[in-house]
Amino acid sequence: MSNPIPEAERTEIEAAAFRRLVSHLRENTGVQNIDMMNLAGFCRNCLSKWYRAEADERGFEISDPQAREEIYGMPYEDWKALYQKGPKQEHK
Repeated sequence: MSNPIPEAERTEIEAAAFRRLVSHLRENTGVQNIDMMNLAGFCRNCLSKWYRAEADERGFEISDPQAREEIYGMPYEDWKALYQKGPKQEHK
C-alpha cells in the first residue's frame, strides 16, 4: 500500500491519532483494562509501557508511574480507586 502523505506529516497525523486515542480512553473510564485486553489484546497499561519504551529509545528516562500518568491523565492509583471495577485481574 502506498501512502501519499509525506513522512513528516504522516508522523504528525499518527501522533494526533495517538493523542485522540488516549483522550478517548480517558473520557471512557467505564471501559475496563481487562475487557480491552480480552477484546483487543492491549490496554491502557500496555500503551503506557509502549510510551515509556519509545521515550527510552529516544534518550528520555521516565518511570512507569510517569508513563502511566501520561496515559491515564492522573496517577494510576487514583484512576484505579475511582474507576476500576470488579476483582483485579492480571494480564495474560
